[in-house]
Amino acid sequence: MRYTLPSQTVAALLAAVCVSAEEIEPTGLYGLPQADVVFLGEHHDNPAHHAHQAIAVEAVGARALVLEMLTEAEALRITPELRESEPALEAVLGWNASGWPDFAMYYPIFAAAGDAAIFGGALEHDRVRQAVTDGAAAVFGDAAPLFGLDDALDDAEQGQREADQLAAHCDALPVAILAGMVEAQRLRDAALARAVIAAFAETGGPVAVITGNGHARTDWGVPRALEQAAPDLSVISVGQFEAAPPAGDPPFDFWLVTEAVERPDPCDTFEQR
Repeated sequence: MRYTLPSQTVAALLAAVCVSAEEIEPTGLYGLPQADVVFLGEHHDNPAHHAHQAIAVEAVGARALVLEMLTEAEALRITPELRESEPALEAVLGWNASGWPDFAMYYPIFAAAGDAAIFGGALEHDRVRQAVTDGAAAVFGDAAPLFGLDDALDDAEQGQREADQLAAHCDALPVAILAGMVEAQRLRDAALARAVIAAFAETGGPVAVITGNGHARTDWGVPRALEQAAPDLSVISVGQFEAAPPAGDPPFDFWLVTEAVERPDPCDTFEQR
């Protein structure tokens, strides 16, 4: 008879083990601790990061896959037959028009997931834009308190998150819009957390989450929203960087560094306006 530890016990053990972020090599992805939910961060246009995600999805035996890149409606279009064909799956998802990097980088993740259930954690663009003006709680609806969206952030976190948004947009955003951009990010975190809860409820996990590093961070990303809404779920998060993070523990349980991808300077777009 196989005995399985309760998820609360697993969470406590993980908290004891992962008291600080641990740097790992890619081979460490084959031996990640067991958890109900595994967040796999990425730089969206880095092929190595997606290759590592595919390794981890297979290694943890994911029974569900939640993707930041898909809405719920898009995920529902995926059939077992489509998953066997990269061109067919790309076409039915309308990936080329989505703005995400080349589907060839993402398809191996679908392949590695086998017959795992696929869930979309994205929201429609108009709802995300609405959060900028109306706030995350108003857009999310009645379940907003469950994910902490009705709670104001403390001043230090609000200030840091606004500064991060400004830096991410090459210091080109009006200061007046920064608080709204943070609200949009909080909305997207909550939507991803809701998809994770649905995925776990349907499959029993493990659930692998494919998302950018910003959503995967444990201090104020999806893991925090998930902790508020479903505290019994055990969670680990893996961040992937292109250079060693600043001194101190990055907000992940595990992290690794890969070679950087050559890309145009994203600030050139703002300078040309």
